[in-house]
Amino acid sequence: MEPPEHIRIPTRTRHRTMDWGLVLMSQGIVATIDEGAEGAGWGLWVSDADYQAALQAIRLYRLENRHWRWRQPLPWRGFTFDWKVSFWGLLLVAFHVTGLSAPAKFQFAGGMDNSAVRAGEWWRIFSAMLLHADVVHLVSNVSFGMIFLGLAMGRYGSGLGLLAAYLAGAAGNVAGLLIYPETHLGLGASGMVMGGLGLLAAQSLTLLRHGFIGRQQMLRGLLAGVMLFVLFGLSPETDLLAHFTGFIMGLALGVVLLWLPPSWQNRRTNSAAAIILTGLLVATAWLAFR
Repeated sequence: MEPPEHIRIPTRTRHRTMDWGLVLMSQGIVATIDEGAEGAGWGLWVSDADYQAALQAIRLYRLENRHWRWRQPLPWRGFTFDWKVSFWGLLLVAFHVTGLSAPAKFQFAGGMDNSAVRAGEWWRIFSAMLLHADVVHLVSNVSFGMIFLGLAMGRYGSGLGLLAAYLAGAAGNVAGLLIYPETHLGLGASGMVMGGLGLLAAQSLTLLRHGFIGRQQMLRGLLAGVMLFVLFGLSPETDLLAHFTGFIMGLALGVVLLWLPPSWQNRRTNSAAAIILTGLLVATAWLAFR
């Protein structure tokens, strides 16, 4: 029934009725919802005195939100964790246990030694990621690495994700080679772990194609990645250069992988990436510890 001395504002749908009702309520305008029981469709009843103010409030609301999409499809859904990352963790543990009998000799043979690399032992750039100074160092990299790398592998694929993070970690060692003096020594997979974090942060860039809301979500995703890097990558007594370079390189490689057509991320490509990664691991470990 029509309220006395009231004017009806048609709204067509229930969703729009609720939205406009909240707008009017925020402006102190009392509105009665009409559910369209008599086939007239949804609407709002406002008093004759508030009618013009209500129309103005609704008009401004529509102008402000005309390009705003409340629901937008995401390029991915939820989180996919790849448990194959466990093999990477077991590999690091196996190398550490193997070297316990003579840790100094093991680290001397495969660690990142700038003077040795400049003398031609290029494989140390890769073999250093298999070695750790002590159990605390190992547990830290394996625990955080399992999370970051497992999620990155779930997003990009087992082979592509792990290979990209591995190359990002190698880039961190190369940065140290270019900037640190010849006496610099380095160990650990932390640059690779930060590369996995960079890969995760890169996926938020795909939201750029989703308009204004996408840009906001992209910035939040990047800021979240940077905050995690600050939290885990800038710890005292760590190789900050390797961490930073690994993160940036992971971000860059993630952008490249996301730019490629989705058809590239298939089983064949991931298998090829896994073969390349295995070849690098075996060849560089053999050259270092033969």
